[in-house]
Amino acid sequence: MNLYKFLRLFKAQGADPSIIAKAIEEHQADNSKRILAYERYKASVQGVPIFKRGPIQVDDFETGIVERLDDKVNNRLNNAFDAEIVDTKIGYMFGHPISYEVDEKTENEFQKLKDEIEAFNLRNNVEDKDSEWGKKAAICGYSARLAYIDFEGKERIVNIDPWETILISSSDYTEPEFAIRYFEIDKNKQRVEFYDDAYFYVFETGDNGLSLIEKELHTFDYCPLFGLPNNEELMADAEKVVSLIDAYDRTLSDASNEIEQYRLAYLVLKGMGADDEVLEKAKKGGIFELFGENDSLNYLTKDINDTMIENHLNRLEQNILRFAKSVNFTDENFSNNLSGVAMKYKLMSLENKCITMERKMVAALRYQFKVLCSAWSKRGLCDKDDYLKVWFGFKRNLPVNLLEEAQTAVTLTAITSEKTALSTLSVVDDVEYELEQKELERDSIPPLMDGGEGNGSGEVRTETK
Repeated sequence: MNLYKFLRLFKAQGADPSIIAKAIEEHQADNSKRILAYERYKASVQGVPIFKRGPIQVDDFETGIVERLDDKVNNRLNNAFDAEIVDTKIGYMFGHPISYEVDEKTENEFQKLKDEIEAFNLRNNVEDKDSEWGKKAAICGYSARLAYIDFEGKERIVNIDPWETILISSSDYTEPEFAIRYFEIDKNKQRVEFYDDAYFYVFETGDNGLSLIEKELHTFDYCPLFGLPNNEELMADAEKVVSLIDAYDRTLSDASNEIEQYRLAYLVLKGMGADDEVLEKAKKGGIFELFGENDSLNYLTKDINDTMIENHLNRLEQNILRFAKSVNFTDENFSNNLSGVAMKYKLMSLENKCITMERKMVAALRYQFKVLCSAWSKRGLCDKDDYLKVWFGFKRNLPVNLLEEAQTAVTLTAITSEKTALSTLSVVDDVEYELEQKELERDSIPPLMDGGEGNGSGEVRTETK
């Protein structure tokens, strides 16, 4: 889809229904790609190829002389590596919620802004929304978010599915100049919303194409529908390893077929025959009588090279996790009490991938507060540019060695500030709050009374007779 072409057209002609319809038409291929990625994540029949596989068709068997066995078992086993890759990343990145801080040097000056951000985060359940926002971006390549004003006049946000969204920008998905959202109202009707830096337009499909049914100011000074790219290429986390996952599914399904087909193997009677009456008695009693010296019976089965299958599956799994930059936390390498450096080394590929998304998310959140501050400035809570005073902290979700962290913090106290030392402790989510609590506890300790009177400074006076 040529976004620059539509950017130029919308700048020249505004919310023209014919241009919007053309943009939606060209977006259909991308729409299908994002939907398929999400269906695959959900392990739906529509999304996973192995679920739609039928029995192997071999024409040579259709002679009536030889009975086919391979069409009686058709296992379709899905191994949801793609979902595991996404869930591992999201748990690692967002297991601890993003922290929102106002520039400390200006905290008192911007107390209203700080209070408004705290209320906004609580009102919008931001911890959950941020995690789900990141998850959709990892699944589909990007996700979207809409800022709006609710019926109580409060600023709100809602995550929008990427396949419903077209973001048009000259720079980045995180800062669109125009945005389109479209979805079906019912089987024969579609709702289309168009956003620019001042208005939102609502269209519905009809006999004559799109018809405008609503046009309103949205209060913000910028386009309120914006995106979160997973990376610059808008690629999903599992996109590069889809073919490897499909190969794993096929191999494991075929191996399972072979195991189950043992039950369908032919019974070979050597040196003897059996009529229907004899076979029926054998089924009931489970016994064959062999009178001839060379008589024997056995099942005709295939030899399965289980070592080759196991090695093949292991190599596929290693390559899937390697090229998706993910890890298997159930691996025995993570069962030991690893040091912090050793753990970081094993997580380096996952960390590198998360750093890319973290930077994209910081850009998206900065634009979000740019949009919000444009509305808050109208209420006298801040200036439009105060979004530059808001900072975002990410903390990885990992098992921790508290003893090792405590020893490190104590060592750092001798050469760094107490604040820096506390920031290394995973049990401390808010360093400022922890410092305040330490100060309160220090002030609340009563004077030492041991046979004398305290003078209020912690000293004790005694009298001698």
